[in-house]
Amino acid sequence: MPDLQQRVEELLASHDPQTSDPAQFLGAQFDAGLAWVHFPQGKGGLGLSRGRQLEVDALLEEAGAPRPDVAKNSIGLGMAAPTLLAFGTEELQQRFLRPLFTCTEIWCQLFSEPGAGSDLAGVATRAVPDGDEWVVDGQKVWTSGAHNAQFAILVARTDPTVPKHAGMTYFVVDMSDPGIEVRPLRQLTGEAEFNEVFLTGVRVPDAHRVGAVGAGWKVATTTLNNERVAISAGNEREAGQIGVVTQRWRTDPSVRTPGHHTELMQWWVETEVTRLAGERLRQGLEVGQPGPESSAMKLAFAHQAQQVSGFALEVAPEEGLEYHDWTMVRPEGGSFLGHGPGFRYLRAKGNSIEGGTSEIMRNVIAERVLGLPPDHRPDKGIAFKDVPR
Repeated sequence: MPDLQQRVEELLASHDPQTSDPAQFLGAQFDAGLAWVHFPQGKGGLGLSRGRQLEVDALLEEAGAPRPDVAKNSIGLGMAAPTLLAFGTEELQQRFLRPLFTCTEIWCQLFSEPGAGSDLAGVATRAVPDGDEWVVDGQKVWTSGAHNAQFAILVARTDPTVPKHAGMTYFVVDMSDPGIEVRPLRQLTGEAEFNEVFLTGVRVPDAHRVGAVGAGWKVATTTLNNERVAISAGNEREAGQIGVVTQRWRTDPSVRTPGHHTELMQWWVETEVTRLAGERLRQGLEVGQPGPESSAMKLAFAHQAQQVSGFALEVAPEEGLEYHDWTMVRPEGGSFLGHGPGFRYLRAKGNSIEGGTSEIMRNVIAERVLGLPPDHRPDKGIAFKDVPR
């Protein structure tokens, strides 16, 4: 097998990164096994170790090659792809992985519900078998990017007669189905990144089921663990909120005081420790899927992002009063770090909710990492239909 550098050189020689259509270039990258080198051959990879993807990405970045639009398709790239690889049929992998990587098909996540956010196993959206299809009815909420998505990963209740964790099944849903209605949810910042999604008589082929019937919780756990890694790990030094406030400190002497210097150093060290812990977590993925340790990373990320955004207001308090007119807009993806400190402070409040609440992250760490006794759960072991709602 040619080495990675040779494969990248052949890709760049056959597809000029400066003139090629981005989707065509990314498709050729997938076909060359350079999309996710740790995936199997024929599925965007070469069966190599995960860490070697960094070599590929560095060479492509140096050449100015098109990159996948992570901001727009983060759910597809960071969550759907590894889940399809772990549990999807050969047909699903062949159908979805390539257009997912090229970002010609955008994905969203239909998990949370009005009555099942922190307790995902409490989902009430029903999927009822009808021949070789499933008919889905219910409501989902806090769905990022649903207004732009062509496909969704969905967890639905398929058997209410068994305990809640045992009665769920995981599906891929076509968002163009006429039974799907997407409504914007305006958040504290004035933007509408999120949506509520209503499903009425949505028909899903059984061929789009991911994993066995009733195994939805196991499949969803893989998705969530990958989500927490995607949220919290793998950043460069001084990425995120700490980078913004550090750059301000370096370039604006008017904000510098001894007290602020001490606090800035405290948060710089804490965020750097978390970044390095994230690198260890990503290296641990060389031997398998992410585990419950990803919850600790996500918890630390949320806490630090909120504290550092608050510190940015302490450094320049008058700027926290500056804001736009709160006109509702649909952001097209991308980082919110380019906004002012008031916006960043408000947006960071969502970090302790999205991707699993901080309270749930603490439960996961306590029970699955530290081995502490679990909380009493009166709904454990009884049929979902008998759980008071």
